[in-house]
Amino acid sequence: MLNRRTVLATGAIAAVPLTTSLGALAQGRKDAVTLAMTLEPPGLDPTAGAASAIAEIVQYNIFETLTKINPDGSVSPLLAESWEVSPDLKTYTFKLRRGVKFQNGEPFTAAAVKFSYDRAGGEKSTNKDKRTFAGITTQVVDDYTVVLLNKEIDPDLLFVLGQATSIIVEPKSADTNANKPVGTGPYQLQAWNKGSSVVLTAWADYRDAKAIKIKRATFRFISDPAAQVAALLAGDVDAFPRVTPRSVAQFKANPKFQVVVSGSRAKTILAINNGKKPLDDVRVRRAIAAAIDRKAVIEGAGDGYGAPIGSHYVPGAFGYVDTTGVNPYDPEKAKKLLAEAGIKTPLELTMTLPPTPYARQGGEVIAAQLAKVGIVAKIQNVEWAQWLSGTYGGKNYDLTVISHVEPFDLGNFAKPDYYWAYNSPKFNDLFNQIKNAARPADRAKLLGDAQRLLAEDSVHAFLYSNQWITVANKNLKGLWKDMPVFVNDISALSWS
Repeated sequence: MLNRRTVLATGAIAAVPLTTSLGALAQGRKDAVTLAMTLEPPGLDPTAGAASAIAEIVQYNIFETLTKINPDGSVSPLLAESWEVSPDLKTYTFKLRRGVKFQNGEPFTAAAVKFSYDRAGGEKSTNKDKRTFAGITTQVVDDYTVVLLNKEIDPDLLFVLGQATSIIVEPKSADTNANKPVGTGPYQLQAWNKGSSVVLTAWADYRDAKAIKIKRATFRFISDPAAQVAALLAGDVDAFPRVTPRSVAQFKANPKFQVVVSGSRAKTILAINNGKKPLDDVRVRRAIAAAIDRKAVIEGAGDGYGAPIGSHYVPGAFGYVDTTGVNPYDPEKAKKLLAEAGIKTPLELTMTLPPTPYARQGGEVIAAQLAKVGIVAKIQNVEWAQWLSGTYGGKNYDLTVISHVEPFDLGNFAKPDYYWAYNSPKFNDLFNQIKNAARPADRAKLLGDAQRLLAEDSVHAFLYSNQWITVANKNLKGLWKDMPVFVNDISALSWS
C-alpha cells in the first residue's frame, strides 16, 4: 500500500529464518530492538523511488527533514528551529538548527537545503514530489537562514517538508545514498543483508546522542502472514508495525503483547488503467466499481480493519465528503453498464497483484465479485520489484490492488503520465484552484468537488481507508499510535 506519498506500501520480499538466538537477543538486550516489515525496500534513498518501505527504515533515523510529522499529523521543528510564513502564503523563511553535521563530517547549512530542494525539483529528478519542488525557488540568506518561494499556495507544504521525499542530503554523498545513506539523523547503516535484514546503529556524534535509548535496531523482512505471526510468538521480533491482522485476537488475549490499532490516511484502491481499452470508457469503470462490495473486501483483505471510501480521500481529512453512494455495490447495474458500453461478456482482464497480504487476499475477493457480472479477472501475482517496474513504471496492467499511503496525493490525478493514465482538464482546473485557495472554506469546497469528480469518473474502484495493526512486546514504549506517514521512529523507542 503505494500508509502519505505513492503508498505506495512497498518493497521486495523474503521470509527470514526464525532462530532461537535472535529471539533471545531481541528480548534480552534493553538497548536493542528488532522490528519486522512485510516488504524490503529496493534502496535506501527516499528521493529516488516510490516505495514507502524506504522511509520505514531511514526517515527520522538516518535522514532528517526541516520539519517533523508527529503521530497526530501535526508538524514540529526538526532541522529547522522555526519558520515564518508570509501573508500571501507563498514565502517561507526558515531558521536552521546550528551545530548539526552530516554523518560524513560535513556541516549542515542552508547550502545543503538549497542543494537538496533544487535537486528534488531538477530535470533529472526521480523524486515522487518532483512537481512540488519544481515550483519552489530556494534562496540562501546566510548559513542558517533559508527562504522558500513557492509559485503556488500550498497549505500542506510544512507537512510535505517533513516527508521522506524532502530529506536534506549532503551533496558529496547524494548519488550513493541508495546503498550508502548519509544523513544527519541519530542512526547509521551498519549492514544490509539483502533479502533478510537491515541493521542500524546509534551514531556516536549525533547532536543529542545521550538521549537515544535504542543503540541498535534490526529490521527483518517477513512477507508471509503465517511467518509474521510465528516470528512474534517466538520472540524473534519485538514489534511488527502493519502486521497481518489475521491473528489480532490471539495477541490481544496474550499478556506478553500490546496491540495498537492505528488510523491512517492510506487509500486502498482497485487501480484501473484508464489508458487501455475498454477501460477508457467510464461506463466500464463504473461497472467494475458497481460489482464490488467494499465491506466484503475489507473483511477479506483486512479482517474488517478499514473504512469504506468512494474517492481518493479518507474520513477525517480536511474537506472530506462521503462519496461512497456515487458508485454503490449493485451487480445488476454493473451488468447493464457493460451492456450499454457494448461489452460482450465474459470481459477478460488481468489483475496484477503485488506481494502484500492485503493485495493478494483482497484481489481474490474482488476477482470472485467481478466474475458474477461477467468480468473474468485473471490474477497475476508479481514481486514488488516487478510491480514497480512493470505496473507503476511501465503501465503494463489492466487492474491492480494497491494502497496509496500519502495523505495529500490528489495531485497525482493531475498528472496525465501517472501510472493510471487519467487525463481530465476539469480535474486539472479544480486542482489548480485547490492549490491557490487561501481561505480554508473555499479550499474545503473545492476538495469536495474534486472528490465527487473522481467518484463520478470512476477513475478507480475506490475501496477503503486502512487501519494498521502493530503487535509488539508489552514492554516496548514509544510506538506511534496513529500513522499519518509510514515511519518507524527508533529514537522515540525505549524499554520499560
